[in-house]
Amino acid sequence: MKEVRLSVPAHLHAGNPDLTGDLGRIYGTLGFTIDYPRTLVTVRQSKGIEVKGEDWENAKRYARTFLEKYDINGGAEIIVEKTIPKHLGMGSQTALSLGIGTALSKIYGIDDISVEEMALMLGRGTVTALGTYGFKLGGLILDGGFKTDMKGKMIPPLIFRKDIPENWFFVVCIPKAPIPKILKIKENENEFLNNLKPMEKEVSAELSRLVLMQILPSFVEGDLITFGKALTKFNSRLGGFWSDFQENSIYCDPIVENGIKLMLKKGAPCACQTCWGPTFYTIVEGEKTAKMLHNEMKKYILKAGGGEVFYTKANNKGANISYT
Repeated sequence: MKEVRLSVPAHLHAGNPDLTGDLGRIYGTLGFTIDYPRTLVTVRQSKGIEVKGEDWENAKRYARTFLEKYDINGGAEIIVEKTIPKHLGMGSQTALSLGIGTALSKIYGIDDISVEEMALMLGRGTVTALGTYGFKLGGLILDGGFKTDMKGKMIPPLIFRKDIPENWFFVVCIPKAPIPKILKIKENENEFLNNLKPMEKEVSAELSRLVLMQILPSFVEGDLITFGKALTKFNSRLGGFWSDFQENSIYCDPIVENGIKLMLKKGAPCACQTCWGPTFYTIVEGEKTAKMLHNEMKKYILKAGGGEVFYTKANNKGANISYT
């Protein structure tokens, strides 16, 4: 095999049902795999490591880690044609790392490594496995969190995965103005997470009940209205827990908060911030509705300082891999 090409989808977080940890596990992540944006990477066998294109430094680091781990006497020519935007809550680094690792495993005939093992080796997916299972399977995903004494040593198990309906569309907004604030948070993310105060048991209980008794059942039934209301409540309730890092607000920035209110006012069934933000999104039924809301949100984002607004279908297949 001389060349491997991968197209890896992004994902959107909804939240974590348990940040208490008193049951021996913590976090858990609920989220969605979407068809756009994508990371596109081509990898060829080579003597050394040569990387061209976007985010080349991280790409080179992932390739070196993989090659050293398997003591491979060879290298890679890597072309990163396109990446998911970094640090905006859509899984850019998981997509890039697993894309490169998968390509190298195919080129060098390493068939006994799973996607989960690869993620762990490359330092991804240990807190949230949404990107790992999004790469592997796509769809709506819920992982079971990691054992409290195994942080960084295990990939959270997949406990629920199902195709997202074909007629559900995601309208996604990325306001530009809050991005510098989010980048500062990302710089200190490990410190924040390592010193995180435990969530009150009552809050974890409420979040877990929302997932188990409303979000997942209504999703299985295709009831977008009930699903959306529960998802919005889940996301906003969780946002309150992170308010210490968000200027005592449920959302990362007033632009995001007002954008979410506008989505709901325009009839969207749900509205959520993904991860630290500033990306926020909704899910609607039908492309016509998606286009209409997209146009409304585009006007809002333009007035709020600019940014990107798009709509996309779900991804229910995970990464696309081709060989030559």
